[in-house]
Parts: sequence; structure tokens; C-alpha cells
Amino acid sequence: MKPRITLITLTVDDLERSLKFYRDGLGLATKGIVGTEFENGAVVFFDLEGGLKLALWPRKSLAHDTGLPAGERSSMELSVGHNVRTEEEVDAVMFQAKAAGATIVKSAGKTFWGGYSGYFQDPDGHLWEIAWSPQLLPPD
Repeated sequence: MKPRITLITLTVDDLERSLKFYRDGLGLATKGIVGTEFENGAVVFFDLEGGLKLALWPRKSLAHDTGLPAGERSSMELSVGHNVRTEEEVDAVMFQAKAAGATIVKSAGKTFWGGYSGYFQDPDGHLWEIAWSPQLLPPD
């Protein structure tokens, strides 16, 4: 297996609400909900840098596709990291997420590893870390 991830799918309870959060609140570009002509096919795709895509898909659709029960939601299953170039940018993204309806789990601040980060949860409880790390600066 090559060390390549091309798609990260977050399951959601309300696709329209999550679309608005990520598109209107966080400013991610998308063509909106596609695949509505298929049963359990409605999905939202966002193009990210480096060819990576973020997908939002109803929990019931992933359960149907895999044959696994939906189970209980847990924010501790996964966190998505978004690295930025400055501490000020961490604060700006955290502010933007809160204004969009995110729940701030941990306010941004200095970290034990020499960086600066904070955590928020999206409307479905998915955990995002917004971080400035001198060791992991994004290329832009």
C-alpha cells in the first residue's frame, strides 16, 4: 500500500446543516450536495490542497454501505488536524469556526510541544485541531 490518502469522509446526522457549516461558515468550496438520485447516495465533496478531498456523508448511508451498525457517536474516534502558518491564524480560524456554530472544546494556547493550538467540534461532534507547529508548517 502506498502512503497516500485521497478522501476523508466524515459522517453527519444532517447533511444540509453540515454543508452550511463547512461551506458558508468555514468557507470551503463545494458544488453542494450530489448523488441525490441514488438511495443512500447524497454526499458533499470539498476539494482540499494536495488533491485530498473531504466528504460529508449521512451516518445512515455509511452504515448501509458497510453493513455495520451506526453505533454511538464519539468525538474521541478521530481528530482532523489543520496546520496554519502563524499563531494569529490559529486564533482567526478558531474564531471563524465558532462564528459558524462550532463548539470550542479547548481554546487556543501554547502547547507542551512548542506550538500553539486549539480544538473545536463541528455540528456533528467531529473534533478539529487548529495548530501552528514550527515543525509542520504548510507550504503556502
